[in-house]
Amino acid sequence: MSSLLTEGDLTHEAHVVWLENPENLDYVRQALDKTPRRRNKPRYARDGRMVGYAELDDHAEADPDSGLYRRRVFFLLPHDRDAQPEGLYQEGAPGEAVDPRTIDVRKVGEKTPRSQRGPAAITGSRA
Repeated sequence: MSSLLTEGDLTHEAHVVWLENPENLDYVRQALDKTPRRRNKPRYARDGRMVGYAELDDHAEADPDSGLYRRRVFFLLPHDRDAQPEGLYQEGAPGEAVDPRTIDVRKVGEKTPRSQRGPAAITGSRA
């Protein structure tokens, strides 16, 4: 599992919506963003691109101070492996990266040899 999110953060997820086919991606970054709505595509203010997001159920409550909902967003930055296969993450992956094939509603996702790719990941998968 990602060390940055817990399943407790995801208790009100109803759907995961993919904007790109996750089968084509070794990893995606995941984060909780504050948004004004439970559903629909949230605004995206990072470099790179959003590749998916979660929608919340009707029981999700907004933060009483901000009025915003915490929703999971999946994204990739310009220097990630899909755009620069020989770049910074040719081996290894960012801390918030998980294999998109392991993501489901209310499930954080896991680091796998495919997402972490490199000598350390391959060695670790043989044990």
